[in-house]
Amino acid sequence: MAREQPKHHQEPAEIEFALDERREALTSLLKHTLNEFEPDIEASLNEVVATIRPDQVIQIGYLLRDNPATQCNYLRCLSVVDYEERLEVVYHLYSMDKNHQFVLKTNLSPDDPHLPSVTEIWPGADWYEREGHDLFGIIFDGHLDLAPLLLYEGFEGHPGLKSYPINDYREW
Repeated sequence: MAREQPKHHQEPAEIEFALDERREALTSLLKHTLNEFEPDIEASLNEVVATIRPDQVIQIGYLLRDNPATQCNYLRCLSVVDYEERLEVVYHLYSMDKNHQFVLKTNLSPDDPHLPSVTEIWPGADWYEREGHDLFGIIFDGHLDLAPLLLYEGFEGHPGLKSYPINDYREW
């Protein structure tokens, strides 16, 4: 009796994605709401992303939280990405009442990584900002306590940065 040959992995066929009506509506809503700030807005499969200037973070945060059309009352996540020439801070916002989700991105110079704290807008940003400070050295101006969250007091450097030396590690 012959053994059945294992099926070879096949790459899935390339599929073109189009934004559904909801994403188109959310993109339009965000463009209309943030029109005066002139953000760079793009839509992906499941989120609408606005890239804004660092000095706009607070004003746009309050606007998206308090505007009856958006009601982004929940910060799902705040993360930092090191692109070496810049640090990108990413805010994942959600409206529990409207079921909207948006992403705000802003870019900082790694030489002067200051950004206003959003803890007054979304209190849940507290630990995310402390993590961003610990790992990437971002100073969240106005944050009440940037004491180390993940690292011990007195730790030297910011291990989330690509420039941080990691012993016994090599890229492939």
